[in-house]
Amino acid sequence: MAKKLYVGGVPYSTTNDALRAHFAQAGAVDTADIIMDRQTGRSKGFGFVEMATDEDAQKAIEMFHGKDFEGRTLTVNEARPREERAPRTGGFQRNDDSQQSW
Repeated sequence: MAKKLYVGGVPYSTTNDALRAHFAQAGAVDTADIIMDRQTGRSKGFGFVEMATDEDAQKAIEMFHGKDFEGRTLTVNEARPREERAPRTGGFQRNDDSQQSW
């Protein structure tokens, strides 16, 4: 089991420190990061917590998955590796077969 956990259902007002303190009840927390929207700067309602040991991570899943946290129900499970995605181009792509000059 990995030590990095996905945490969904995080209240939008929750801070990294509050998330860290909550998960510290299950054991030592290495990092706690709430994912923020780049454009608005607001929470996306999920984050990742990295626990110090596999045992602490398993305990956190058992303690917090499906439980209330600040009025919302948390989803806590093992984080999956990030999937590789094609780079974003940011807009219009020119078709190389076109005869138009830009």
